[in-house]
Amino acid sequence: MPFVKLQKNKAYFKRYQVKYRRRREGKTDYYARKRLVVQAKNKYNAPKYRLVVRFTNTDIVCQIVYAKIQGDAVLAAAYAHELPRYGIKVGLTNWAAAYATGLLVARRVLSKLGLADKYEGFPEINGSVEEVEALEDGPRPFKAFLDVGLKNTTTGSKVFAAMKGASDGGIFVPHSERRFPGFDTESKELDAETLRSYIFGGHVAEYMRSLKEEDEERFKAQFSRFIKAGVSADDLEDMYAGAHKAIRADPSTKPTTKTTTHKRRNQRPLNAKQRKDRVRQKIAAFKATLE
Repeated sequence: MPFVKLQKNKAYFKRYQVKYRRRREGKTDYYARKRLVVQAKNKYNAPKYRLVVRFTNTDIVCQIVYAKIQGDAVLAAAYAHELPRYGIKVGLTNWAAAYATGLLVARRVLSKLGLADKYEGFPEINGSVEEVEALEDGPRPFKAFLDVGLKNTTTGSKVFAAMKGASDGGIFVPHSERRFPGFDTESKELDAETLRSYIFGGHVAEYMRSLKEEDEERFKAQFSRFIKAGVSADDLEDMYAGAHKAIRADPSTKPTTKTTTHKRRNQRPLNAKQRKDRVRQKIAAFKATLE
């Protein structure tokens, strides 16, 4: 038998350092987190805010977060399941919904900080990419860095839809136009009309029309919620435009009243009087069977 070198010997295990728990679970990219969290020492205790964007199967989460020793603290948050309140009834996880959720969290945090009137962002959506600039005689804009987590930052990704919404909402998010849909890598130019179409759900409307022509049954199955809500391809742009106006008019949170009744899994214990009465009932029942 040839000689086999022992790689993982006692010295290896004595020096082995276990990785962070969230790295072992594959939940946190600490290489990126360090650069998003660490603040310059000459800024003392000034928080470094992050625009955290996360996606689930049925929801979109946008939060303004800053790090503390005890853990991350959330300054403001917005969710896609709040969009039906503003008129977006269906398609709560698409590109246009991500934009609306980013717009909502931006207007909400600026209202909370008293900057909503000073920084309105860009209400006119024409597909151009602009960043919020500081006022000459006022406070500087609220600044936040995009935190995408583990999501791939490919061109046209929905995380950039939320970032675009937050930027148009008045938050200063440093970014460029290279990752938006409609950007041409060869000419290095952005097609503003394509980006505007995505913001108002134009790509969804186009797919709805083409699918309806090609396969009626598949269209009814795939867009059943749209049909049930009475939303057609021609209604999408007006629906999203109305939602943007409604969000700017009232971005405040609406408290929900939860009416949950606690169900006991086990029986409530009997007191002494109830136990004695139960014994009397059993004795009486036993005597009745003898008679």
